[in-house]
Amino acid sequence: MSQPVTPPPRTAGPSPVVLDNAPPRRSKITGGLAALACAACCALPLLIAAGVLTGAGAAILEQTLLAVAAGLVVLALGMWWWHRRRSAQRAGAAGCGCGSTGCGC
Repeated sequence: MSQPVTPPPRTAGPSPVVLDNAPPRRSKITGGLAALACAACCALPLLIAAGVLTGAGAAILEQTLLAVAAGLVVLALGMWWWHRRRSAQRAGAAGCGCGSTGCGC
């Protein structure tokens, strides 16, 4: 019969630096706005059928919404990348020991 193993005692060294890989709030909001612009673009046929928009107005609005949605997606991904980069730089400055093989925190 095996006995439970006791965990090793904790040392009183510095606490490890945690990298924040989650997207920041501003990136989530920008991504949500991009999804909203996409949903509005998908609703254009319904607006034409309801008589709210004409075909020409919907064509112009569709191109605008697609450009806005693409821009917002690029902006959200850029903010997430920038956030991860800054987080990794802070971890490196704290002596985390991140190298070319990844982070060994």
